[in-house]
Order: sequence, then C-alpha cells, then structure tokens
Amino acid sequence: MTRDEIYETLVEILAESFELDESEIQRDSKLYEELGLDSIDAVDIFVQLREVTGRRPDPTIAREVRTVDDLINFVESELDAAEKGLPEPEAPRPTDPRALAQAQGGAEGSTPDGSAAGDDPAKKKSAVGGE
Repeated sequence: MTRDEIYETLVEILAESFELDESEIQRDSKLYEELGLDSIDAVDIFVQLREVTGRRPDPTIAREVRTVDDLINFVESELDAAEKGLPEPEAPRPTDPRALAQAQGGAEGSTPDGSAAGDDPAKKKSAVGGE
C-alpha cells in the first residue's frame, strides 16, 4: 500500500466515522485541534486501522500520533512490521488491583458479587435483617 493509498483510506475513515468534509482532511491536519477529534475518537480510529494493518496498534506509538501524516507513518510502519513477520505488541495489562477490578466490570474496592472488599456477608445479613 502506497502513502497515497494510505492517505485515501484515512480520509475515508475520518470522513465517514466523524462526519468530516473530505476537503478539510489534509496531511498536515491536526487530529485534535483542527479536526475536532477527542481521545475516544482516537481509540475508534485505531480499531479501524487494525482492520487495515491486520495488527494490534502499539499504544506507546499510538499516543504520539497528532496529525494525519503521523497516522500515515503509523500505518506504513505497521504494514512493514506485518510484512516482516514481526510480533504484534502485547496488549497492555492493568497492574493496579483497582484498575484490574474496574477492567473486569467491578467498582473500585468491590468484589465480583458487588460487596465491598473486606465485607463479611454474614455480618451484613445480621446488621440488616437481624438474622
């Protein structure tokens, strides 16, 4: 895929996903300041780029992307890595137990059954129902 083909693909993704006018999307366009994207939009872009590159994006590199040209460079490097058979970057894993609980759908400081960490269900029952 050439740089021009990557650019055309990116213009299509950006225009369709974020209702942007294709003529506004230039190689030097700043994603956040000029095109009005936010961090959630950036996640969506990288999900779509995974379909283009066939690879999971490297979050450390993705955080550095600021312009359409940066996206072109990113896609180009990911396609090159795929062609060379380089392994995909590992998915980040939360190490903070609270972040892990939140990632698994629990509230901070709660257990999977929804009780607060350290709560004794028997004490809770007796305090509430007098049992």
